[in-house]
Amino acid sequence: MTSQTTVDKADKAPDSPASTSEPTTAKGLRGHPWLTLFAVAIGVMMVALDGTIVAIANPVIKSDLGATWQQIQWITNGYFLALAVTLITAGKLGDRFGHRQTFLIGVVGFAVASGAIGFSNSVGFVVAFRVLQGLFGALLMPAALGLLRATFPAEKLNMAIGIWGMVIGASTAGGPILGGVLVEHVSWQSVFFINVPVGIIAVVLGVVILKDHRAKNAPRSFDVLGIALLSVAMFSLVWAVIKAPEWGWGSTSTWAWIGGSLVAFALFAFWQTRAKEPLVPLQLFRSVPLSAGVVLMVLMAIAFMGGLFFVTFYLQNVHGMSPVDSGLHLLPLTGMMIVGSPLAGAMITKVGPRIPLAGGMAVTALAMYGMSTLETDTSSLTMSIWFALLGLGLAPVMVGATEVIVGNAPMELSGVAGGLQQAAMQIGGSLGTAVLGAIMASKVDSSLAGNWADAGLPPIPEAQLGQAAEAVQSGAAPVPPNTPPEIAAKITDVAHDTFMSGMSLASLTAAGVAAFAILVALLTKRGANAEAGAGVGHI
Repeated sequence: MTSQTTVDKADKAPDSPASTSEPTTAKGLRGHPWLTLFAVAIGVMMVALDGTIVAIANPVIKSDLGATWQQIQWITNGYFLALAVTLITAGKLGDRFGHRQTFLIGVVGFAVASGAIGFSNSVGFVVAFRVLQGLFGALLMPAALGLLRATFPAEKLNMAIGIWGMVIGASTAGGPILGGVLVEHVSWQSVFFINVPVGIIAVVLGVVILKDHRAKNAPRSFDVLGIALLSVAMFSLVWAVIKAPEWGWGSTSTWAWIGGSLVAFALFAFWQTRAKEPLVPLQLFRSVPLSAGVVLMVLMAIAFMGGLFFVTFYLQNVHGMSPVDSGLHLLPLTGMMIVGSPLAGAMITKVGPRIPLAGGMAVTALAMYGMSTLETDTSSLTMSIWFALLGLGLAPVMVGATEVIVGNAPMELSGVAGGLQQAAMQIGGSLGTAVLGAIMASKVDSSLAGNWADAGLPPIPEAQLGQAAEAVQSGAAPVPPNTPPEIAAKITDVAHDTFMSGMSLASLTAAGVAAFAILVALLTKRGANAEAGAGVGHI
């Protein structure tokens, strides 16, 4: 009881009127609400953009740096995991040391890490600096929301958060298109270099405009052990899933990592009941709707991020599209997410979150099933239909997460709930890429040799089979130099057909995950604090 009381008091302080400075409308630049929104939106735009912009660059990075399939996955996984593990901790750092300082440090670090990626000449450095990107991105995201909360008057905060959500959604959705333009007309490095001037602008605006707001009774300690345990648990789980195709799902190594992950999760949960200021107060999960909302976010991200990972390889390596063309082909997906989000918000306000969330996951499941039917010669129109349906299904889930998670959390824990919601999305994205990537790898490994023989091609030497399978996992054809055209055509057909069988199975798995999420969505409901905490969930 003593530790729980301490948690409640510590977490209540930043949200209570007596513990934080009251929002005021500034007459000058410093602390002006709308200028503050503009300044922090530029910074957070980088983080949202980098969550999806790299997907278009992955095939080129793989070819240019000679990266393996697992290394390409870690370019995405490292970024998402770093964000997910540190978001809640970063929010508490802002509460203690000031959101303005935390935001500026996050922007500077993110821009520097981005520039370092552009100068990297090995995939190992790319992955390492992507992790740093995620860490600094986690610093600036909750700090930016804290600045908005402290700056805007109550009657205008919801309007600001609405604009904020549009910026985040547009940045996330526009990543593949901008990435395609940069990769095709400049280089894959430019995808990261673009963050440097944007970061400089955000820092200059932040120094001039942002006003520091310190919460009274801020936390005096941090749950270091909790951070370590959660990090170990998540790393162990994703590492096991990624390495399972190489080690085998029945191998001792695979289950040792999975077992270690489960032990770390159990220790983390136990420690959270003992820590004076736990990283994730477990009383949050006494709310069934809140818990359902967190699970829903994880499942949605598994289906969305995992499915999107293969689509870029499908468009570029199977259909032979340029990065720009592949980005444009994803425009129905991104467009429907942008258009559908405000419509979903209006519907959720009118009828509550349960029906829109369940309906959104049903449409997502249908879209992922449709993507499992794609073939090597599928028309652009057919692809666009399934991509548009996917965007339409995702929109209400993105918007509804605010009301479900934050609205069902106690007001004194609304900031923690907001960080938990975003962390759930990031973790789901990492797991989706890893799990569906493992399914793809297993399908290719089990089918390639047989498909190769059925086509009448000479057997692949055992020493080269693994290298050929890795190429096929990304939709590329392992055609040796000086191969006669007719043989090269057969190899290409086999490679593409094998890739499509793997992508189909991965998409069907994603459809199953989305279908299960429909049942989870039925457990959600509008929370008593939904309106008061609406801003938190958009981060």
